[in-house]
Amino acid sequence: YSLTLNPCCEILYAPFIFSSWKYTVQRLKDVTSPSSSISRGEFALSDSFYFYRKGLESIVDDQVTQRFSSEELVSWNLLTRTNHNFHYISLRLTVIWGLGVIIRYCVLFPLRITLAIIGLSWLVIGTTLVGFLPNRRVKNWLSELVHLMCYRICARGLSATIQYHNKNNKPQKGGICVANHTSPIDIVILANDGCYAMVGQSHSGLMGVIQRSMVRSCPHVWFERSEMRDRHAVTSRLRAHVAAKSNLPILIFPEGTCINNTSVMMFKKGSFEIGGTIYPVAIKYDPRFGDAFWNSAKYNMVSYLLRMMTSWAIVVNVWYLPPMTRQEGEDATKFANRVKSAIAHQGGLLDMAWDGSLKRDKVKEEFKEQQQKMYSSMVVGKKARNSQEPHTESTRR
Repeated sequence: YSLTLNPCCEILYAPFIFSSWKYTVQRLKDVTSPSSSISRGEFALSDSFYFYRKGLESIVDDQVTQRFSSEELVSWNLLTRTNHNFHYISLRLTVIWGLGVIIRYCVLFPLRITLAIIGLSWLVIGTTLVGFLPNRRVKNWLSELVHLMCYRICARGLSATIQYHNKNNKPQKGGICVANHTSPIDIVILANDGCYAMVGQSHSGLMGVIQRSMVRSCPHVWFERSEMRDRHAVTSRLRAHVAAKSNLPILIFPEGTCINNTSVMMFKKGSFEIGGTIYPVAIKYDPRFGDAFWNSAKYNMVSYLLRMMTSWAIVVNVWYLPPMTRQEGEDATKFANRVKSAIAHQGGLLDMAWDGSLKRDKVKEEFKEQQQKMYSSMVVGKKARNSQEPHTESTRR
């Protein structure tokens, strides 16, 4: 039952439930044996109930898989994604919805497509032309100007309405900007208010053309597929970038995957081992006007962009948090959790310890071992208390 209803329950509790059940059945088979350890109080049927209960709790209130689906709204906002069961309520509402479809698809969508094409075309042309200039201050100034202009045109293509808070805490050159991750357009949202050095894997096709043109004018950090698998190579290149205080701040999303903007999941510690100053940024979208979350398991990039450009608008708040540095004696994991908690608190998001990679991968073995050790200590402690009870009773007598 749990394996069918809940993937999180399957990857986390199913191994324990299965092993506990096998153990229980085997012990029940031996119950008639005179030498059975059950008669000596070493095993009780209730010992295996802990993981049964945990599995059922996971089905009823799963904290992981629900973070990878679009947030449901209390009321319908004239977009079909918020209420899949909508059929017919009234003639007036149906007419309003029909007019909205015409406006979004026949008026707004063509304009947004045009703006997006203009922005991307100018990004490729402008950065390529700037790349021919010698490495001087004029080149850096023109590069930042071109990037800002192109990203702002692309943001208009999404009808993005952005409000920035605490601009005095904006990321500075030579630093690392970390933010919660909801959508690929997070880059466009942040780059509207300042330039960043992007970090990512090298691509081919149209994306490859854009990457190669951008890196000519600005020191972005693109990795080959083989380099991305080498953690030490990635860390070395990022440290070299941060060491040059004239370089733009690196933009990193430590969650590693898109979350539906209701919570912040575990930050990978690699971004916090580089050194330098961390500039946290909290991003919170308003889902009433358009769903910015990208469910990559359900929609490809083209379908996602189509949904974005046919929404009413993308309304978002961005908070720049005070810069943070690693404290003395603090390891990278604790530092990452401290930054994550600050972002979650500012954005009004849930602070979760779960790893976002559970969207595709299974629970790590060390986490399973941790749960097994906790379960073992509970059983051993229970047996120790039971063994002391007869001795205590005899003492009282």
